[in-house]
Amino acid sequence: MRRREARLMCGISGEARFDGRSPDAAAVTRMTEAMRSRGPDDEGLFADGWVTLGHRRLTIIDLSAAGGQPMVRDDLGLALVFNGCIYNYPELREELRRAGYAFHSTGDTEVILVAYAHWGERFVDHLVGMFAIGLVDRVRRRLILARDRLGIKPLYLAETPGRLRFASTLPALLRAGDVDTGIDPVALHHYLSWHSIVPAPRTVLRGVRKLPPATLRVIEADGRSRDEVYWRPDYVREPADAGMDASDWRAAIGDALRAAVRRRLVADVPVGVLLSGGLDSSLIVALLAEAGQQHLRTFSIGFDSRDGESGDEFHYSDLVARAYDTDHHRIRLADDDLVPAVRRAVLAMTEPMGSHDVVAFHLLSEQVARHVKVAQSGQGADEVFAGYGYHQPLVEAPRHSAAETFAAAFFDRDHDELRGIVGPAYALEHDASRDLLAGHLAAPGAQTALDAVLRLDTHLMLPDDPVKRVDSMSMAWGLEVRTPFLDQDLVTLAAHCPPEHKVAQSGKGVLKEVAREVLPAEVIDRPKGYFPVPALRNVDGPVREMVAEALQAPAARERGLFRPEYVARLLAEPDRAEAAAGSNKLWQLGLLELWLQTHDIR
Repeated sequence: MRRREARLMCGISGEARFDGRSPDAAAVTRMTEAMRSRGPDDEGLFADGWVTLGHRRLTIIDLSAAGGQPMVRDDLGLALVFNGCIYNYPELREELRRAGYAFHSTGDTEVILVAYAHWGERFVDHLVGMFAIGLVDRVRRRLILARDRLGIKPLYLAETPGRLRFASTLPALLRAGDVDTGIDPVALHHYLSWHSIVPAPRTVLRGVRKLPPATLRVIEADGRSRDEVYWRPDYVREPADAGMDASDWRAAIGDALRAAVRRRLVADVPVGVLLSGGLDSSLIVALLAEAGQQHLRTFSIGFDSRDGESGDEFHYSDLVARAYDTDHHRIRLADDDLVPAVRRAVLAMTEPMGSHDVVAFHLLSEQVARHVKVAQSGQGADEVFAGYGYHQPLVEAPRHSAAETFAAAFFDRDHDELRGIVGPAYALEHDASRDLLAGHLAAPGAQTALDAVLRLDTHLMLPDDPVKRVDSMSMAWGLEVRTPFLDQDLVTLAAHCPPEHKVAQSGKGVLKEVAREVLPAEVIDRPKGYFPVPALRNVDGPVREMVAEALQAPAARERGLFRPEYVARLLAEPDRAEAAAGSNKLWQLGLLELWLQTHDIR
């Protein structure tokens, strides 16, 4: 194995040419340069005729130079760039060593290379973790792209005749140039319908797509390609589980979660916890303490209160920190910190993200990265274990009514309202969001209405909302966040769990029962909270001025995304009741324009 010439680059990126021309190494360099924060510790470039790979490294496993990337094994005819962490790499390494393979490093990157050499395209079936992979099979002249099962690690694609580029972020592809930056009307429809979510494979730009989660793409040197979805759990009851009662499910879920938490401790650096004070992150702390982790570093963030709305949940996070004797860090920020933070957060977004707490995660990650390189977080528990209010009525809903029930609870706007909001160039005749929703919910493999919605939440919505938000904001500071509730074995087990166990106790019932073994009741039975940022939820003061400026800027008027009369009405009469509900339309529209203008998209 040999390392290639090192240059100033960052992240995971690459270019493949199918027209006989050489890849543009300068474009790959620009892409990786745009992602410097995702990997501040090392750099590398590899060229092999029709493919060039770039990488910037965040050292967490195998801190030596031997673990650097792009990693090349000349004896195997393979080269690799990889973003993420393979939690079961020690077990795989030993299995492959017994099969006769030699290793020259101690980390997970080389294990991926050797796994492909041994199992071929089935190598992804053996990987437990979060990953985006670009692998060059130099013998077969193939480029293999793969993304983890829950889409925790992103992979963006830009295709033009004769060329494919890929990168960990959309702005990196923009830096390379030659991207169609026109707005995708269908993606805009999704963004304005679903709390700013644009599910894979689309992005808000016509010229950029995302490799969907759990997908393996094989690209030949002549440009032909094929996709395989390599993992798709069924949301049905398994005959083998027929005899399990509530206590059996509690034990099984508890065992799987404990294993998931332990898996995510694999690192050669300390691992902390983002402790919000809610059930999910508190349970992670408790299970880590139960596993013998002492003096964990935990981190909580709070903001100024506003109009009677608290800006922090320190009462609960403090309670958990005291109970488990953690090295706890309270981070309190004032409203004056928000406006510059919004601009920095928008710059860090891989795509427009209209959730209010994206800025809070950006600020929290900035502080946490000063202390640790890796942290565990509670993202995904609500989607996997039915923690949202709209899950409750679905228990009794007929299977065929899942789309209607979900749309009534989740949609920001219906199709008719959207036609009165977007500019004429972006108005769709058909209800693209409802069509996608109905098709996904009606697909086989989900037994009940709630099963179908939880499958939608976990596999379509979640990768492009909380997962994308946390990855973008944390990696902007070189912080890797791991999500035990999105462990593949835990998600599969939860998919088989009867819905009544999940919606019990006003949601996440089986999880709460697991928590009762290790957490104080005050944390478990508290009202459900959200990441509170009152100044952003209300969109007032300097934040409102910033949003108004973006919506009225010459670039916004020229783009014509939204009808001027609708924007004027929003600016004149912001909907306070809507803001309190966490779905502020002014913020959603303004954030999209802020993102487009920040990245100079015309």
